[in-house]
Amino acid sequence: MSDESQQQFERWHRHRAVLLPLLQDVQNEHLDYKPWENAYTLGALAVHIAASSDMFLRSILKGSFSPPSISTQYETIDDIRNIVQASTESSMALFAELSDSQLEQPLDFNGFVAPGRVWLNNMVDHEIHHKGQLFTYVRSLGIERVPFFIMQPSKQ
Repeated sequence: MSDESQQQFERWHRHRAVLLPLLQDVQNEHLDYKPWENAYTLGALAVHIAASSDMFLRSILKGSFSPPSISTQYETIDDIRNIVQASTESSMALFAELSDSQLEQPLDFNGFVAPGRVWLNNMVDHEIHHKGQLFTYVRSLGIERVPFFIMQPSKQ
């Protein structure tokens, strides 16, 4: 893994590490909650976060758009937790494969062309954005016990 990939991995992982704890008190009856008509449901938003990192990383590695390889089908909160766990493990392995040349390689994403490093940064920002939404969903449902928005470094 290149130095740049390592830095982005650490940034991403500090955010991803709180996704499962954020879903800890979510129940099956919460999965269809959405704060406005055209919003993602809570369940779909959590799966979108998980699948997007897989999609971004696979696309950068391949040099062209690649759909996520993980299953996005769910019925229960346990299914979603399993999807998040599988995505986290897959994304960690994909990060380890990234090279400097892949970060330099241009990638077309919906007509926008930029080097892989831009899409890697976009992936992390995308996750942060949607995780913030998910925090709002969870708190709107009355769930009070939520993690800090990012995994903190160890105390001295």
